[in-house]
Amino acid sequence: MAAVWIMGEMIVEIMRTKEDVPLHQPGVFLGPFPSGAPAIFIDTVARLGHRAGIIGGVGKDDFGRNLLDRMKADGVDITQVFESEVCSTGVAFVTYFSDGSRQFIFHMGNTPAVEAKVPSEEVFEGIKYFHIMGCSLMAKRAFAKEILKTMKMAISKGAKVSFDPNIRKELLTDESVFEIVNEALKHTNVFLPGVSELLSITGKKSVEEAVKASFENQNLEVLALKDGSKGCDLYTRTEHIHVGAYPVEQVDATGAGDCFDGAFICGLLEGKSLKEAGQMAASAGALNAAAFGPMEGKISRETVQEMIDVDN
Repeated sequence: MAAVWIMGEMIVEIMRTKEDVPLHQPGVFLGPFPSGAPAIFIDTVARLGHRAGIIGGVGKDDFGRNLLDRMKADGVDITQVFESEVCSTGVAFVTYFSDGSRQFIFHMGNTPAVEAKVPSEEVFEGIKYFHIMGCSLMAKRAFAKEILKTMKMAISKGAKVSFDPNIRKELLTDESVFEIVNEALKHTNVFLPGVSELLSITGKKSVEEAVKASFENQNLEVLALKDGSKGCDLYTRTEHIHVGAYPVEQVDATGAGDCFDGAFICGLLEGKSLKEAGQMAASAGALNAAAFGPMEGKISRETVQEMIDVDN
């Protein structure tokens, strides 16, 4: 059985081929690419050699086939993914701007991407980590409740909870979603926010204050603070370690943070030091950013280690 599980949206992504083309204007797109933050995360875990599974839904269509074929080929357990005969696979359209920002249009509110149900307890035999993406909690309130139920079942089977708030302004339509986010946070052992997300969630003005506030949660063991090209800062109650970013020619930043999460959890599973886990995560994120497509980075145990070795 899988050691790492996630429950969340599985979608395909249709992408602009060049920067600064707004989504309301006619222009060229490329895709479909397999995507969805949960799918990118769990695919990274599988590509790094760990037993990994996803609970989700797709349509019984070619976009669903795009996702399932890719994840199965990479070794992800897709036995808990249902295929809808009546609804199409979720889709996201994305464009990039030269200032580094992105704009999304999501079509998944009434798709199988946000309809998965709590699995049976037997699915979680041998589980070590249950990962949550905040964008999944924001996609649909009923779906968020199912994710929290599944989280509690996973905890009862011995799982630790890792959580990336992964806030998407396009999905943040109701401030009450933060109630759900806070419920997930209460059970979180490994927290993986970006700097702006950490400040927003804690309501603090400085990173130092926000980190201190985060560790008021007695369940929290590790905080991995992602800061893009500046690298990441890793915290426990007694340690603070900075890991720099690996220099690559950035092609597409989408999915880099999700790959970071997956590799970081793999490092913890392997008993790596905090610094080593951070290096694995930074390497996976860089490899992903160097390729066009949210799940297209050349990530493997060998490529991740090669990047670390060259930098050292």
